[in-house]
Amino acid sequence: MIALSGAHTIGLARCSTFQTRLSSDTNIDPSFAALLRANCSSGINDSTAPLDTATPTVFDTNYYQNLMVYKGLLHSDQVLYNNDAADFLVRMYVQNPFQFSIDFTAAMIKMGNIGLLTGSNGEIRVNCRKTN
Repeated sequence: MIALSGAHTIGLARCSTFQTRLSSDTNIDPSFAALLRANCSSGINDSTAPLDTATPTVFDTNYYQNLMVYKGLLHSDQVLYNNDAADFLVRMYVQNPFQFSIDFTAAMIKMGNIGLLTGSNGEIRVNCRKTN
C-alpha cells in the first residue's frame, strides 16, 4: 500500500477532500496548512491543490519527501509517516528511488491481476465516489 500511494506524486485533490484536515489535524506543517487554507478559502468549490507540491507533474519520490516534513496533502497520505513501521519504507523510497520503482511496478501488476467482477456481479459506477 505504501508503494501504491506513491502514485500521489502526480495529480490534484479538491479542497473539499482535505479541508477538515487544515483546522483539526496536528500532523501537518503549520505553514503548509496556512498556505492551503489561503488557497482553499477563495469560495470556489472546485479549488484544487497538487498532491505533491514540489514536483506535481513528475513521477518521482518527492511525494515521500513531503511526508517526512509533514506536508502530505491528504490525511491518508500523511499517516504513512507517523512514527511507526511504515516510516522505514518512506525513508527508503526517498533514499532509493530505484527501489520505489521496483516496488511500485510490482504492486501495480499485483493490483492489475485482481479479478474483475463482471455482469451482475460487478457495477460500473456513474459517479466513482458513489454506488449506483
